[in-house]
Amino acid sequence: MNFPDPPAGPVRPPVDSSDAPAAAARRWRAWPVPRGRLAWLTGVFSTVLIGVSTLFWCLLLFPLALLKLALPFAAARRRIDPALNGIATAWISVNTAWFTRIQRRPWDVRGHSGLRYADWYLVNCNHQSWCDIFVLQGALNRRIPLLKFFLKQQLIYVPVIGLAWWALDFPFMKRHGKADLRRNPALGRQDQETARRACEKFSLVPTSVMVFAEGTRFTPAKRDAQGAPYRHLLKPKAGGLAVSLNAMGTRFRSMIDVTIAYPAGVPSFWDMACGRMGTVRVRMRQLPVPPAFCAGDYSRDKAFRSEFHHWLGQQWQAKDDEIEALTADAAATPRS
Repeated sequence: MNFPDPPAGPVRPPVDSSDAPAAAARRWRAWPVPRGRLAWLTGVFSTVLIGVSTLFWCLLLFPLALLKLALPFAAARRRIDPALNGIATAWISVNTAWFTRIQRRPWDVRGHSGLRYADWYLVNCNHQSWCDIFVLQGALNRRIPLLKFFLKQQLIYVPVIGLAWWALDFPFMKRHGKADLRRNPALGRQDQETARRACEKFSLVPTSVMVFAEGTRFTPAKRDAQGAPYRHLLKPKAGGLAVSLNAMGTRFRSMIDVTIAYPAGVPSFWDMACGRMGTVRVRMRQLPVPPAFCAGDYSRDKAFRSEFHHWLGQQWQAKDDEIEALTADAAATPRS
């Protein structure tokens, strides 16, 4: 079944649509930088606006989600899921339009040419802040299908938004410590089965499966505690990527390797809400999915697991070097 590209919506994120960010910057009409009490008021208004937007779009989501629950058939999902994803895409467009508009500088996004909305992608990105999700959504919205994240099980209880994630089939995973997994290896297989079932649903309509391979947000303290051999990254956890490739690898057009850097320092959600994110740099590259990784058994095949770790480690080293280069002029790009 062919899925046509969606019509261009009225709201498009003001990110660089080519590899010429300087031209985009010239076109950008700078919003006055909120300072002092004005910044605080901007943050409050942004938070209220996002809350109201969330309630509005969820009121549209939930009836369709209940209909899908009542009709658990593949034929019904093929019709209902695109409508749910379309609502979420409009929701993201509204949020992105506001958050990018109140920032001092346009986001510097490169490498996202040649993407297709009507296709499947595996997206892998470094993780530093909750802002990463908004940046990813803004940079990729309407360019590829809706991003579906692997979430911690506890997040399903977040008021309203937890139900929205459930309605959109975001997979919820239980996080187990190494000691628990040693005592009961079956716990790890439960999460793999959850991921496999989620990927089976994603195969029905074009979807982008999003993975933060680090598993948690980067901090220097976490890096040092891990003994990670990187300057700006934690050690990647390969399980989520491996399970996604095993379940859907032949479906994926490519893997989009995304690197996000904040030269002026990692912003918090409040910084973003107040219009004080500073410079945001995003670099993307499409990588072919190795056919062998679509059939290997990560949990049982030791040789395959070692090869997969080596492949991911090479990407992670390149990503660490790229972040170093993107943040090298941090002194010249102070946060607004």
